[in-house]
Amino acid sequence: MTVWDDLVGQEKVSEQLDAAARDADALVTAASADGPPPEASKMTHAWLFTGPPGAGRTQTARAFAAALQCVSPDRALGGSPGCGFCDGCHTALVGTHADVTTVAAVGTQILADDMRDTVRKSFTSPANGRWQVILVEDAERLNEKSANAVLKALEEPAPRTVWLLCAPSLEDVLPTIRSRCRHLNLRTPSVEAVADMLVRRDGIEPGIAAAAARATQGHVDRARRLATDERARARRAAVLKLPLRIDDIGGCLKAAQELVDAATEDSKQLAEEVDAKETEELKAALGAAQGGRMPRGTAGVMKELEDKQKRRRTRTQRDSLDQALTDLTGFYRDVLALQLGSRIALATMDTEDALERLAGGSTPESTLRRIEAIAACRDALDRNVAPLLAVEAMTMALRAG
Repeated sequence: MTVWDDLVGQEKVSEQLDAAARDADALVTAASADGPPPEASKMTHAWLFTGPPGAGRTQTARAFAAALQCVSPDRALGGSPGCGFCDGCHTALVGTHADVTTVAAVGTQILADDMRDTVRKSFTSPANGRWQVILVEDAERLNEKSANAVLKALEEPAPRTVWLLCAPSLEDVLPTIRSRCRHLNLRTPSVEAVADMLVRRDGIEPGIAAAAARATQGHVDRARRLATDERARARRAAVLKLPLRIDDIGGCLKAAQELVDAATEDSKQLAEEVDAKETEELKAALGAAQGGRMPRGTAGVMKELEDKQKRRRTRTQRDSLDQALTDLTGFYRDVLALQLGSRIALATMDTEDALERLAGGSTPESTLRRIEAIAACRDALDRNVAPLLAVEAMTMALRAG
């Protein structure tokens, strides 16, 4: 099984990356043998992966990183890099390779402080692998200072350093950055392809896999979570009941509060799983005795970790709310499809009675206004409006229609 086998519905992109990985392997081989570099190489120092949510931007970038670090002996026999089994591929895929650095937004932005050490590392030679790979999962969350730091690294790259940037669209990245990257656009995989992947790779029953893929409209990660996590299915079911619970103002306010509370609970669960482990590991690294006092001069480091954890909880809450808004948008999209007599497959067939009730009791124009209200809520959250105020405004708008 090669590293490309996990990329669902991205055959064209996989072919381009496979060709680039072959040329990258030839470049390293030629350099180690003091030979001339290959002509017209398809390899470059910076790549930008874009595509809608669920298309697998990060997975594609990580698969490419693994192919660049592949050390399979089959390469000498004409095999393609990216075997998926060698030490280079395996450690790159699981995130433990010393020369593959991943940067993700802890909070709502990637701060310059979070990028400083990474940019410095990008100017060094690989320690063990064949390339120094920097993978930025949320390039759209780079703020002005961190984006400028990345831009400088792209303008003067080290010979064996590769930047892999992931963002929803070209417009989400500074023009000066995207002009220095080779762009690959991923497409949303089909529902059938996602369902087939869940059955083959995760052993999910075909019926459950098909329902999860249809409910998430081709979003690979969400489909896997929905198919394997009972809590995720329960949260989605609760969100899809919201349109029937906003008949009066009290119902709107209560539904908004419950939606925000559920998102807060999600972030709290993540904090309980991760924060305690991070804190204990840092204390041990700083030389604190178990259950004892911290050494002098370490208060600032602990405060920095606390701030990072707080930013992560904020982002987790916003991401959970965004997931709920996505489910609501899918619900009203299905209502609109019924109202217009469309034959497209419904994403929320498990709420067919509610869909027909709302479709018959409203007009397509009011449904479109409701979809716009959800989009306005998402924009408000992006502008750091208090979550409860933004969701309350949305539920009131959904009631008004």
